[in-house]
Amino acid sequence: MANVKKTKGVIGILTGGGDVPGLNPAIRAVTIRALREGYQVIGLRRGWAGIIEMQRNKENDEGHFYQVLTEEVVNRAGRTGGTFLHTSRTRPSHVKRDTVPEHLRETYTDEVNDLTPEVIKNLDWLGIDYLIPIGGDDTLSYGVRLYKQGVKVVAIPKTMDNDVPGTDYCIGFSTCVTRTINMTNSLRTSAGSHERLLVLEVFGRYAGFTAMLPTMAGSANRCVIPEHRFDMDRLTELLLQDRAKNPSNYAVVLVSEGAMFEGGEMMFQDRTTDAYGHAKLGGLGDLVSAEIKNRSAQFNNGKPVNIINQKLGYLVRGGDPDAIDSVVPMAYGNLALDLILQGIHGRLVVLKNGRYDNMPIDVVTSSKKLVNVQKHYNTERLRPIYSSFEMKPLFIMTSE
Repeated sequence: MANVKKTKGVIGILTGGGDVPGLNPAIRAVTIRALREGYQVIGLRRGWAGIIEMQRNKENDEGHFYQVLTEEVVNRAGRTGGTFLHTSRTRPSHVKRDTVPEHLRETYTDEVNDLTPEVIKNLDWLGIDYLIPIGGDDTLSYGVRLYKQGVKVVAIPKTMDNDVPGTDYCIGFSTCVTRTINMTNSLRTSAGSHERLLVLEVFGRYAGFTAMLPTMAGSANRCVIPEHRFDMDRLTELLLQDRAKNPSNYAVVLVSEGAMFEGGEMMFQDRTTDAYGHAKLGGLGDLVSAEIKNRSAQFNNGKPVNIINQKLGYLVRGGDPDAIDSVVPMAYGNLALDLILQGIHGRLVVLKNGRYDNMPIDVVTSSKKLVNVQKHYNTERLRPIYSSFEMKPLFIMTSE
């Protein structure tokens, strides 16, 4: 067992999956509150990767795979973006043979290996009483696995796609929407100056919330989302109509990276996959831009229209958190501590209908959170539907 001094207990915390603004404020909130309540906090580095790579040797492991957190450490990082604990897309239950840590290769020799026994041993060696994973549905699905095997888990939802089931809000979403609105509005000047169509590719593998909200806020004329397979001719026609109505002679469409058009499929950068089986998406914005340009003449009196094509990508997930992604992580961290102080585990902290709450952690794996197309998306006009906002949640379409 690691040479750590216990008080009330030891809390482990990790961040997994993609980075977003708001992770460091969540880590800070957990740590500050836990220390003041008499707990020790250990940060597990690089998500699930750090906990499988440990050798249960204090001299070799501390600083490389975990670190004891202090107020000084988390206060310094708490106002910044990213995650100072680092992150990965590791899935301990499905580790390919060539990525098994060297010290475990004689034990785990299958093509795909389940290293969960090592994870549990390492958590025990560190003396961790409660584990707080912060992540999206992939990271948290493994948290569900650990909970079912007896680990005391309290989970915090994070993903700028905002698609973790059970909660209206995931850390990172507001900053993503804010960045998308700001960058789209900045690019309008070029689109208007050259009288072009502006095509922006945004994140959103399975859910279109990151395209829907900026469009609803007026940053784009149209959006295409993963939940509806769109017609390329119809999109082109609508954008040319929007351009003709605009005194500055331009129009804007937001394209979710996971969207698909009739006769096409998801666009991938390559066919390699991460530990959760996801191929890296990318390129739909390029394809949509080329197709719209090729089809534009038939909707513009025979004259083709040029395109400005921009992939927003990591620009929307980098940098400091906005106000919501500073406040919500603070609340989520304290909610997690509230549960731990009551001896409660196996829960996901959530925002639901404007109120902080918690749900059973297995909601993460028992359902999917997607845009309700019938309720929120006009498939003919390729844009959000909205009429009455009375009694809707903060981000309108995130609660069912």
